[in-house]
Amino acid sequence: MTHDYKAKKAVIFDLDGTLAESKQSLDEEMSLLICSLLKDRKVAVISGGGMPQLEKQVIGNIHCDPERMRNLFMFPTKGAAMYEFDGKEWKKIYEEALTDEEKGRIIEAEKKVVQEVDFLPSKHFGELLEDRNTEFTFSAFGQEAPIEVKKHWDDDLSKRRILKDRFKRYLQGFEVEIGGSTSIDITKAGMDKGFAIEQFCKYKNIKISEVLFVGDALFVGGNDYPAKRTGVDTVPVKDYNETKEVIKKMI
Repeated sequence: MTHDYKAKKAVIFDLDGTLAESKQSLDEEMSLLICSLLKDRKVAVISGGGMPQLEKQVIGNIHCDPERMRNLFMFPTKGAAMYEFDGKEWKKIYEEALTDEEKGRIIEAEKKVVQEVDFLPSKHFGELLEDRNTEFTFSAFGQEAPIEVKKHWDDDLSKRRILKDRFKRYLQGFEVEIGGSTSIDITKAGMDKGFAIEQFCKYKNIKISEVLFVGDALFVGGNDYPAKRTGVDTVPVKDYNETKEVIKKMI
């Protein structure tokens, strides 16, 4: 499908696999390209990670003047929260936090799932289950696992599909999605990238037709797939190098 890139007022990106490798910072070229986009377009990033992770991977690597940065928006934990830059600091627009009862249910579900599957690694790097307040993320190798360890653990998604099904068995009424290369993300029902896109358009009074979404997991079952239900124009990419080519067509 061909797109009229120049006509778009806003572009929304997935993060891991789209703007950078898993949990890695934007490289210098990507940072410069994003800064160029911010000159005359709104730019949003939706990630399964929390706001501290977005600050580390994205915000800390984009060195634009404050006025351009006003055009940048962050959606941590798949859109369960939204932040914008007010010229001086990052301001929270909304947050759909999990309750203590909901967190307890997720923790109990994780204990059961870990016992039920037989393919989880024996060596871990940090916590398997991370509380991000609006989301819990289960990572098979732990939250601090290096890329080289995670990269080819589940190339065909088969392990993560099993993990997703097992978690959903115990967590009816929650959103359970395949996250990064080894992870499962759990949020309140309805919290996904489609929700984030809808909230962004509503908040900035931008039509869906004026937005482009770029992601590496737009296939059925992928964590970018919920974006499609909004009717937004989508561009699937294999990695951040392909994303760079998309951005170059827009600037």
